[in-house]
Amino acid sequence: MTVLWVLLAVVVIVVVWGILTYNRLVGLKAQVANGWSQIDVQLKRRYDLIPNLVEAAKDYMGYEQETLRQVIEARNSAVKANAGAGLPTSETVAAESALSASVGKFFALSENYPDLKANQTVQQLMEELTSTENKIGFARQFYNDSATNYNTAVLSFPGNLIAGRYDFGQAALWRVAEAERAAVEAAPKVNLR
Repeated sequence: MTVLWVLLAVVVIVVVWGILTYNRLVGLKAQVANGWSQIDVQLKRRYDLIPNLVEAAKDYMGYEQETLRQVIEARNSAVKANAGAGLPTSETVAAESALSASVGKFFALSENYPDLKANQTVQQLMEELTSTENKIGFARQFYNDSATNYNTAVLSFPGNLIAGRYDFGQAALWRVAEAERAAVEAAPKVNLR
């Protein structure tokens, strides 16, 4: 009789552990989705700001029409890659990185146009876009932290037993793509001497 009670207690403990682990994985997965949603909100704001900024800068940057065209093309590619995306895909990350690189190039070139920098509308749009870029950076950091916590829970024993059984796949981390890395490396160097 005692063996039966011990066996029953073990079964109850295993079931309770399974339920708690499953619920923890669900919570972590929801946090990853929330992290992506935070990025998505800021990306949509950036998509709305870029055409206005390019339009305002067209008259001042007559010789840089190719750069302006590249910014708009990168923006359109990012919008298309992000349309309906639940969580980031490699296509989404690549398109967003290309957009970040082209915006960075635009900002660097705008330094050569004092009239452009003096225009109140352009200045305001650039400040809003810079603020949005910063928010995207913070949102990416939150997403990656959430995805790392989730992935750790999915891959660690004994959570991986529940994760494998109930199809909890790993979340992709947001990485700096080659286009974005190249834009940072090609940024103009400032010498204050």
